[in-house]
Amino acid sequence: MAVMTRSFRNNFLALLATLLFVSSASSLAQGPDNPFASLNSTQDNAFLPVDEAYRQDLLLSGSQLSAIFEIAPEYYLYRDKLALYRIDNGQKTELSLNLPTGEVIWDDYFEKETEVYRGQLEFPIALNNPNTTTQLELHYQGCADAGLCYPPQTRHYTVDTSSGSIHAVEGGFSKASNSTTNGLSSQAGKSNRSSITLPFALLFAFAGGLLLNLMPCVFPVLSIKLLAVSQAAQNANQRLHHGWAYTAGVILSFVAIAAIMLALRAGGEAIGWGFQLQSPWLVAALAYLFFIMGLSLSGVTEFGSSLMGVGSNLNNSQGLRGSLTSGVLASLVASPCTAPLMGSALGFAVTQPAVVALSIFAALGAGMAAPFLLLTYIPALVEKLPRPGPWMDRLKQLLAFPMYLTAVWLLWVLGRQTGGDGVTLVLTGAVAIAFALWLWPRPQWRWLHGTVAIAALTFAVILLPRLSTAPQTQQQTSDYWQPYSAEKLEAARGEGRAVLANMTAAWCITCLANEKVVLSSDAVSSAIEKLGVVALKGDWTNQDPHISALLAKYGRTSVPLYLLYPASGGEAKILPQILSREELLMELEAAAEGGLSNSSVPQRKLPPL
Repeated sequence: MAVMTRSFRNNFLALLATLLFVSSASSLAQGPDNPFASLNSTQDNAFLPVDEAYRQDLLLSGSQLSAIFEIAPEYYLYRDKLALYRIDNGQKTELSLNLPTGEVIWDDYFEKETEVYRGQLEFPIALNNPNTTTQLELHYQGCADAGLCYPPQTRHYTVDTSSGSIHAVEGGFSKASNSTTNGLSSQAGKSNRSSITLPFALLFAFAGGLLLNLMPCVFPVLSIKLLAVSQAAQNANQRLHHGWAYTAGVILSFVAIAAIMLALRAGGEAIGWGFQLQSPWLVAALAYLFFIMGLSLSGVTEFGSSLMGVGSNLNNSQGLRGSLTSGVLASLVASPCTAPLMGSALGFAVTQPAVVALSIFAALGAGMAAPFLLLTYIPALVEKLPRPGPWMDRLKQLLAFPMYLTAVWLLWVLGRQTGGDGVTLVLTGAVAIAFALWLWPRPQWRWLHGTVAIAALTFAVILLPRLSTAPQTQQQTSDYWQPYSAEKLEAARGEGRAVLANMTAAWCITCLANEKVVLSSDAVSSAIEKLGVVALKGDWTNQDPHISALLAKYGRTSVPLYLLYPASGGEAKILPQILSREELLMELEAAAEGGLSNSSVPQRKLPPL
């Protein structure tokens, strides 16, 4: 019953998202006075910086040294993450701690009972040589009840018992001192400062949006808009109006998708950026849409020309509505893609209040729309476009083929989600749509033809709710990839082996490119086998709460996410979203030798579904 309820809930939520996009363009342009008022309450739930959540210090009374933590309300500290090291001539020695009994709770992320501390914690520190200067390294980690888990923290202190002084050392001790234990570099209190600030998040989001235009899934829509600019090239006002209409459609769509995502996350849903393509029926609906646009561009029917703003409507308001809708469509198919710089910006966004988060997503949309808008403002570029003429009909027919290819790609994604039965249903619906558009009465309405055409379209639509996610089976892997699970990860790390974790999805173009060019290369395959690296692949094509939790732990909202765990222990290193074969080979070798540095990305723990 729980599975059925979750399936109904997910489909219902996805339905709400789609209804937003198929609403009229005028409604999108005007919008409610405050569509995100319900999200503003999250401002009151902003998480504290790590040094405010956990105020730590060392106290020296005579020759007796103790550590004290002041833990903010609704935050807690893990007992098993507390560790203290003494630094002697660059060598680290772990000190035994006499810790008090803490509170036992059920940890949602680690899925086990664990002991934590709340309020205040104080424990003694035994010094072997109380009359000398001692260098200490303190490790700890904590979480908030609301769901945020901070990365492991490291603080450094110099204790001089002869003078009774204690000094906090910013940035850690010498590099030689920090390179001994597990090859890990100390964060030394930089975790909070290493998180990007809002200006950088806005800049990264804008740059990531620019790069989204290079994604194959965006090309068909963008190419058609360039055709529209060619048609309007001789009228500057038309060009500018179309540019701003397209920009408004992109930005409003990114903000709308983000608002829905943030609202669902606030309600406890373990979802991320691109969540809409985890709904099989929405993937099928997009496949229908691109198939219809392909038929329209091929000349089978004129249905849909106003949707794309192509044709004779460029000099009226209907053409502007088409440009705005083009922006909506481009955003919908581009949102699952993750470009460089996007990951850190969106990871920062989901930890911020709603207004800040939505401004970052708006910057992402502005970046994606900027090239097209810029083109409409540069007459020299527009003049280089060919003048309207008969060639445009030929080009319009040529552009139908990217539409068909996009529909094929969406069918492939659907096959990964629902299996062969789902693809068969959608292909049947596509035939019904083609029949309906061929039969559609024009230029005048004919009741018999119209009734049969509507019945065929209705048949295609009622097939969508019949799509269901196929049961998760053993994932198809290469010679060295294994399906990801937390148990396999822990087992491999317990054996002292380096681990490469690859979180991917069938609808992620960046993921597929990395796997084809880098991860599947002979050089990488040989290195993984030679170095004994355990390679784990997590497939997020369908919703998977365990993968969602892992993404959130490392401050990511979507795939790809590549984690490399060193053989000698310690936190994983987050690899770039665009992989380089040479850099990956170097990182694999370093991981096998235990020489990676800690990731300082905030970790977030999601409640169980």
